[in-house]
Amino acid sequence: MSERRVLAVPSNGAGGLEGERSAHFGHCDCFTLVEVIDGEVADVRVLQNPPHEQGGCMAPVGILASHGVNELVVAGMGSRPLTGFNDAGIKVYFENQTQGIRDTVKLVLDGAVNEMDARHVCGGH
Repeated sequence: MSERRVLAVPSNGAGGLEGERSAHFGHCDCFTLVEVIDGEVADVRVLQNPPHEQGGCMAPVGILASHGVNELVVAGMGSRPLTGFNDAGIKVYFENQTQGIRDTVKLVLDGAVNEMDARHVCGGH
């Protein structure tokens, strides 16, 4: 049986593998969704992020879950959305050094990124 993962990366501009990551998932322009089957990138698509005011930082939880996302890599987020993603069964990784989406995806697939926990959350959310 194939292993299927759908990884979301908060993105600036048009997104895509050649794009740049957004430092704040709630205010990103879009999410680059990377479907991975048996460790290989099988598909890439871009999902627009609604304005932050529409549901605040919890809106992306439902949107990403409805698109089959089961993993997310962020450079930061508040405790409320982190709890929401955990409750939705979406694993959240923390990585705040890499700017390129392709490089970030490779780090996650190589197992070089840790899961996010309370030490990494931003205040005020």
